[in-house]
Amino acid sequence: MTLTLAARRCLSFAKKEAVLCIAVILALVSCLFVPPDADYATYIDGDTLALLFALMAVMKGFQKAGVFVYLGNLLLKRVHTTRSMLFALVFLPFFFSMVVTNDVALLTFVPFCIIVLQMAGCLQLLVPTVVMQTLAANLGSMLTPMGNPQNLYLYTQSGMGFGALCSLMAPYAALSAVCLAALVMLCRPEDVADVHVEVSLASRTTLAYCAGGFVLCLLSIFNVLPPLAVAAIVALFLLITDRAVLLQVDYSLLGTFVAFFVFIGNVGRLEVFRNFLAGILVGHEVPVCVLASQIISNVPAALLLSGFSENWPALLIGCNLGGLGTLIASMASLISYKLVAKQVPSRRTSYLIQFTLLNILLLAVLMVVWALGIF
Repeated sequence: MTLTLAARRCLSFAKKEAVLCIAVILALVSCLFVPPDADYATYIDGDTLALLFALMAVMKGFQKAGVFVYLGNLLLKRVHTTRSMLFALVFLPFFFSMVVTNDVALLTFVPFCIIVLQMAGCLQLLVPTVVMQTLAANLGSMLTPMGNPQNLYLYTQSGMGFGALCSLMAPYAALSAVCLAALVMLCRPEDVADVHVEVSLASRTTLAYCAGGFVLCLLSIFNVLPPLAVAAIVALFLLITDRAVLLQVDYSLLGTFVAFFVFIGNVGRLEVFRNFLAGILVGHEVPVCVLASQIISNVPAALLLSGFSENWPALLIGCNLGGLGTLIASMASLISYKLVAKQVPSRRTSYLIQFTLLNILLLAVLMVVWALGIF
């Protein structure tokens, strides 16, 4: 009986944290070919892990303080039709994801969207709206280093400047915004009642602490402060003042990074595998990143492929565009799917169909633009 319960728990964990489990398995298998030695210590990129931890912790603090929903409410006060409501609901995650990461944007604004549509009597718009919100979060987040984990990792590895990364991805983000606006315009404008979601902001002191933590993260991103020091300050502060926020950090993502660091470090020491991957990757970084992302998602794709090419602009473009496509191309997309499946399980199939079609459409548009060298 105990074994059965333990097996069920293991299976449940594996389903919930599939990417982490796969990464750990790959790391362990790679250890069979490259036994642990002193070089393992060089695999782990401590700066990336520290900065990612600090950003996630600070964003959880802002989320708990009610800041994002409060700002969303301010925008909704200007909404009077279904079309303007959709513009607000779709572009909130688009712009916020540039600062708070795509997964935090979806965790905040998809539940917010469900409440708003219920209050407005527009639940028939739930599936297309959440699909567009998911697209918006994945597309908006590609503009900045802190928008998503793969950008943060490639940014720290490449030594690229903040402005250089933003300039590289700005045309794609701008075109994505135009495409999202065109999709929203397809919605027929109908009058809606005033919508207001009840939310209470945390105290000014708490908001000041959150703002201070974010400033520290920005200083680290701009190479003013060391990431390890910033992470230590954030962790110590939360350990003393708010352990609940500390517990809500996505440690499975950090664990996934560590496991892939080990896997990449080991396979990089295998000449046959290194030559093979470098052979198919060099000169074809963008399409290879996009295809790899469809199978293993774009964060692991960035971690894996960056070990075999230093064409950082192509890796950034490929892994960001690779977040479109399948449901697992960007792990943040699973957040929206789970929330919709829980709220309206009867619409899961409809959601998957609309999600896949719109993702393929936007991926095709952006890939054609890239292939033609327009940007």
